[in-house]
Amino acid sequence: MTQVVALTGLTSEQVAERVAHGQTNDAPDPRSRSLASIIRSNTLTWFNALIGSLWVVMWFVAPFQDSLFGFVIVANSLIGIVQEYRASRALAKLSVIGEARPMVRRNGEDVDVRPVEVVLDDLVVLRPGDQLVVDGEVVESEGLEIDESLLTGEADPVDKAAGDSVMSGSFVVAGSGLYVATRVGRDSFAAGLTAQAKQFAQTRSELRDDINRFIRIASYMIPPVGILLLVSQLRANQSVDEAIRGTIAGVVTMVPEGLVLLTSIAMAVAVVRLAQRKVLVQDLPAVEVLARVDTVCVDKTGTLTEPGMAVTDVEVLDPNADVAGALAALGAAEEAPNPTLQAVARAYPAPEWSVIDTIAFSSARKWSAATFVDHGTWLLGAPEVILGESDPQVRARAEALAAQGSRVLLLARTRGAAPDAESGPGEADPAALIVIDQRLRPDAAETVGYFLEQDVAVKVISGDNPATVGAIATQAGVPGANDPVDARDLTEDPQQLADPVDQHSVFGRVTPGQKQAMVGALHLRHRTVAMTGDGVNDVLALKQADLGIAMGSGSSATRAVAQLVLLDNRFSVMPYVVAEGRRVLGNIERVSDVFLTKTFYATIISAFIGLTVLFSFSTSGEPLEFPFLPRHFTLISSLTIGIPGFFLALMPNTERFRPGFLRRVLLFAVPAGVICATAGLGTYLVVLSIGEPLGDARSAAAIALFIVAFAVLVQSARPLNLLRLGVCAAMLLAFIVVLLVPWLSNFFAIYLQPERDSLIALAFGLGGALLVAIATRFTDRLRRA
Repeated sequence: MTQVVALTGLTSEQVAERVAHGQTNDAPDPRSRSLASIIRSNTLTWFNALIGSLWVVMWFVAPFQDSLFGFVIVANSLIGIVQEYRASRALAKLSVIGEARPMVRRNGEDVDVRPVEVVLDDLVVLRPGDQLVVDGEVVESEGLEIDESLLTGEADPVDKAAGDSVMSGSFVVAGSGLYVATRVGRDSFAAGLTAQAKQFAQTRSELRDDINRFIRIASYMIPPVGILLLVSQLRANQSVDEAIRGTIAGVVTMVPEGLVLLTSIAMAVAVVRLAQRKVLVQDLPAVEVLARVDTVCVDKTGTLTEPGMAVTDVEVLDPNADVAGALAALGAAEEAPNPTLQAVARAYPAPEWSVIDTIAFSSARKWSAATFVDHGTWLLGAPEVILGESDPQVRARAEALAAQGSRVLLLARTRGAAPDAESGPGEADPAALIVIDQRLRPDAAETVGYFLEQDVAVKVISGDNPATVGAIATQAGVPGANDPVDARDLTEDPQQLADPVDQHSVFGRVTPGQKQAMVGALHLRHRTVAMTGDGVNDVLALKQADLGIAMGSGSSATRAVAQLVLLDNRFSVMPYVVAEGRRVLGNIERVSDVFLTKTFYATIISAFIGLTVLFSFSTSGEPLEFPFLPRHFTLISSLTIGIPGFFLALMPNTERFRPGFLRRVLLFAVPAGVICATAGLGTYLVVLSIGEPLGDARSAAAIALFIVAFAVLVQSARPLNLLRLGVCAAMLLAFIVVLLVPWLSNFFAIYLQPERDSLIALAFGLGGALLVAIATRFTDRLRRA
């Protein structure tokens, strides 16, 4: 049974008692990550276990410099831990700013608290747009309507009266009320869902899925190739230690260990950069979706227009009506008025009428009503909804005012039957038209222009009058704004909405259900949709969109379901947000090209050497020794993949991400990997065949492989600019320094050969580089297809 709580709420002593007993709303946040979990995810991986084990073995069988690959893995893991922890800290700080702050009544006063500060038996105040953070029982209702669709799938709001139960995760769409918290923290309904599904909906990441798919394939290849290579090395003319060293060199290089790390670092850096712009990323893969967006749906109010409204004009239609008295009374009738009623209340602040009953405003109805002692029932809302087909002159005047970009409301007095929330407003006599000013944001036109330049379609979807929406959209430069569509003539069926939504850009009088259906209609046309909004009427659409973006000043429900929250309410930050997503995705694809190339050439080389057990290519008839030392691969990978990849992953990139990430990367990496392997193996076999020592053949093969791998790096860095050229040039210079400085060349066992060996290495290397350039020109056409 629910404890009986006075309407004054808990006292401070009662709150302290419940806190001491752990009866707080301290539920796990599915999006938060502790330092321990970050360390685990960056260290306790299958690949790290494999490489770590081989690293330990290498300490006992080879010189120190052949164990360098282990230090690279440790450094990579440390960098990943630091970057992800920085991102986690940044998100934690912004989350406190952007989180929903429920209002509770304590000691007879209403105070805002953090969700975790709500305690059992707290008296929670409900207002339109509030998301419920704990389960409870309603004790007071003033037209309270709650949307539970995020929990139950039921689209229609549910009327709640005293004694009814309410669930955390639902939100208020109309009216106001009070409820007592009966289940908090891990016991609440939403927390139970979180424990089962980790979070209500996780953003799908094509990038993450494709990388994981490739890693699984690589994982299947490593054991058989590694065993084959080990057998061949044990049967070659060398010691057991040398055999193990050669096997480890091949196996370690097959592992694309840095790819996952760089992907995580790039996304973590994006989160930090966005946090500096006061953009809260509530779901990490949302960074990727930013790059794939090709359609942005925006709400007019609060997105294209500045926050806040003001009554600028009142056109009296009935001289006998007490317009000022009615407006003052209606403005004060609701305990939790929406922004429009707040504007009316500011303009008419001295109500004198006594309220008998009210019907709270809702986005679906688009009107509100109140009955007063000795003054009858009055309506305030959309003129065309209240009047229907009657009074064409009033409707025409309202349309003319709306066409100037203002929000226009009709004040009317009912006649006959009283209005009903289900059946409608009934018959009414127009009393006045109220004009409410909405100003276009100064940066709205520039932001819309950016999206259009980037081939991103802009759709304005609003519950306001179509003429008003069209006027504001015209000022913002939205194409097709001169032909706004009245959504009252449309259905909520996504199939039937597909054509209108595809052909038009501006929609007015859209219900919350239609907003959701319009996003679904765009999905039917294979669009990737971002939806912005700030009101409770945007929640369902934000949830349906590929990327939900809420304004920081919006309702707690919109902030809770959105993947991104613009905490400073600046729509102008959106170009930067989209650019950040494109930077991450474009650069990860660029870096993946070189990482997967390394996996392919290492696999081909290892498999080829392993097969020499069956087919001998040596003069002695025995299997070949592995052509590279671990230190060779460490040097080549660092200078052509690891170090430049880190810089390339963080550079600017404006190309929009397209589906088919793995296909495009494989089109580049497979031929590039084959060419690299052919150049390295060809050099090794030719130098051995002319009677040169094994060390000279290995050194020549390493030089040839570096030249071709460097060519792969240059091709993947295109389009080249001074910054990218600088990175590539620095890597080439570093390799030349290794060759020319005696102690470095000795350390890495790679040095300039006698004239004949050097010419062979250069021939294979430069020939391979030319083939890489030709192959990429051909695969570029396939990648763009």
